[in-house]
Parts: sequence; structure tokens; C-alpha cells
Amino acid sequence: MIKIGLVSVSDRASQGIYADEGIPALLLWLKTALITPFETENRVIPDEQPLIESTLCDLVDNFHCHLVLTTGGTGPALRDVTPDATLAIADRIMPGFGEQMRQISLHFVPTAILSRQVGVIRKKCLILNLPGRPKSIQETLQGVKDSEGNSLVDGIFASVPYCIDLLEGPYIETHEHIVKSFRPKSSIKSDN
Repeated sequence: MIKIGLVSVSDRASQGIYADEGIPALLLWLKTALITPFETENRVIPDEQPLIESTLCDLVDNFHCHLVLTTGGTGPALRDVTPDATLAIADRIMPGFGEQMRQISLHFVPTAILSRQVGVIRKKCLILNLPGRPKSIQETLQGVKDSEGNSLVDGIFASVPYCIDLLEGPYIETHEHIVKSFRPKSSIKSDN
């Protein structure tokens, strides 16, 4: 069983001004993509850096999540502090995740270069900042595919299971038609 923390960072959703769309989009995608059973700890919080930091620490340190996915608060606006909070609590930075997220988004919008999304490790947990819009969340996780379903740009989740392996977490399997996980041959577990 993999433990996944889901954090939606939004002033308005946390105040109930509108319904949060980030966590439902993440849950829908995870249910579609993962073969491995998982459980989630969900939080909807405002764009306040100390609160984001304490929430991420709580999910890793107390709930022992293997993966934390945040949504929202990754742009250049003054209230967008999710990456700042994520970096503040990180043990190590995983720059490839942010680079790949921007690469994927550039296929859809030129403003993807304004994104400050990051990937980090805290203890044995991978933390990834995702965009806030449901469509963008799916694209980022799943990647860019052509009209026949062939991958043009891999989604970031293709690398997540092996990263979790390297952090001594549970073995994660995905439905290949959604996102094909990459592992070196020596790391693939056989059912036999």
C-alpha cells in the first residue's frame, strides 16, 4: 500500500468560496493510473508559506507518506509560494521533475515558462508541485500523446515509481495505457 499526500493550495477553495478541483482531479487520475493499492491524506489549505511547510512536514514526518502531490500556487504571483515552501522543507532537490513539467506544459501554452514547479525529497518521500487546473494536472502526470496514443513527451509519473523504489518505498505499478513506468530491467519485479 502506498501512502500519498494530496495538498491543494488555494486561498479561495480553503475558504469555501468555490469547490476545490485539484484533489478530485488527482484522485481521479491516481485511480485510473495505479494498479498498486493506495491511500491518501488530503488537505486544502490557503497560500500561506508557513502553513504549506507545516502541512508538507506533517504528511511526511507524521503520516509517513511515500509521495506528496501538491496542486496550485506555482506561478509568479506574490501569493504563489508553494515552491518556496517545498524547497524550504526539502532535504534534496530533484530538478528534473520541474524541467519535465515545464516541457510538457510548453506543448499547450507558451506561459509554461512562468511555472516554478519543483520536485524534492524529504526523508524517504518524493514531493512534487503540480499545476492547479485539472486538465494540466492530467497532462503533467500522463504526458503528451499523439492521436494514436503514442507518447510524444513522457509524463512525470513515468519516473515516480522507480524514484520511490530508490527511496526504499513500496513497489508501484501503473496501467501502461495511461502512463508507462520506467525501471531498469534489473529493478522490474516479476509475478512469477
